[in-house]
Amino acid sequence: MIRQGKRPGRVVVHQKKQDMKLKKILGIDIGGSGVKGAIVNTKKGELVTQRYRIPTPQPATPEGVAEVIRKITSHFKWEGPVGVGFPGVIQQGIARTAANVDDSWIDKDVNKLFSEVTGCKVHVVNDADAAGMAEVKFGAGKGHKGTLILITVGTGLGTVVFSNGKLVPNLELGHLMLHGADAELYASDAARSNNGLDWEEWAGRFNEYLLRIEELVWPDRIIIGGGASKKGEKFFPYLTTKAPVVPAKLMNEAGIVGAALASKYYNKLESKEVG
Repeated sequence: MIRQGKRPGRVVVHQKKQDMKLKKILGIDIGGSGVKGAIVNTKKGELVTQRYRIPTPQPATPEGVAEVIRKITSHFKWEGPVGVGFPGVIQQGIARTAANVDDSWIDKDVNKLFSEVTGCKVHVVNDADAAGMAEVKFGAGKGHKGTLILITVGTGLGTVVFSNGKLVPNLELGHLMLHGADAELYASDAARSNNGLDWEEWAGRFNEYLLRIEELVWPDRIIIGGGASKKGEKFFPYLTTKAPVVPAKLMNEAGIVGAALASKYYNKLESKEVG
């Protein structure tokens, strides 16, 4: 909305300045084993710096992870907006679940925590949602209509669904029950490693999970991201879904790029609300 006395030209100039400010954003991805960050060109979906990684503290408490976030922003000498992907449900900047981190995250205002410790404006989103945003805009989901599902395969199983380009946030389909337990305890990459499974044995488990997902969601395209996406040739041949299964194009960069995109989105949204 243009306030009385303001000329349209000034609004356009303000918008251009904001767009320039949001062209580069620090994206951070909190993983079960490492926290990774890089400065992202949000116009191109590309990292403009090398990734900087710090091992995830154990236990992964809010205070411990916040200190890692601070170290990453300090490493880049960053003072601008920051986007962070978090392994759990995020509602209005508040963590509601904490599957692969410490339970003390639950009901923690993570936007506030990370903003205070870094001195930057930080927006936090679900990590799988962040990766999905990146893949739909710049990667394996670009230009595809219908229902897309991205599954990040790593310590757990992150899931995100897009319907004709619209995100359905905070889906936790990695916690479907398979054989009486969380699916990610049965079919994640960590489950493969922890149980000493070879790729063919694990592919049988993962395929079982995908078939269950297909019964519930009926996707037109399944995108596999996370660390396992780099080894697609070892297990893709054993998958039997109706929908085509493709590897994520952004690989391990998707979470970082998507976190930066989420920050850009929320900064623009807040600017409109103020205007």
